[in-house]
Amino acid sequence: MNREGSAGVLVVVLLGVALMVLVGGMMWGIPQYRVYNSRLTGEAEFKRAEQNRKIKIEEAKAVKEAAALLGEAEVARAKGVAEANKIIGDSLKGNEAYLRYLWIDGLKSNEQQIIYVPTEAGLPILEAGRLKK
Repeated sequence: MNREGSAGVLVVVLLGVALMVLVGGMMWGIPQYRVYNSRLTGEAEFKRAEQNRKIKIEEAKAVKEAAALLGEAEVARAKGVAEANKIIGDSLKGNEAYLRYLWIDGLKSNEQQIIYVPTEAGLPILEAGRLKK
């Protein structure tokens, strides 16, 4: 054979060998890449799940703290109301004239109600006969 013919055969053989090496490499490399890619995907999902769990824990802690602070605020409000009631109660002791004034003043807005006025014995005057037909 001549040189040009043997060079062409050599090129064809080399191309065939290169093609077989390439196909063999792909047959080995593609499954390896899929395993690698699956491992990375699994790790990413695990990290995402772990982060979501941490977020939920922090949210629960925030809700717990908020509930505790709301409870403290409610206790403080109740103490304030109790103190105000004590002050008002103490200021009304022995102040019959002011209480009578408040009672009379309240009668102005009660136009549609039946009012029982206490008598000397502290018993109301009953109007039992008024409701009979």
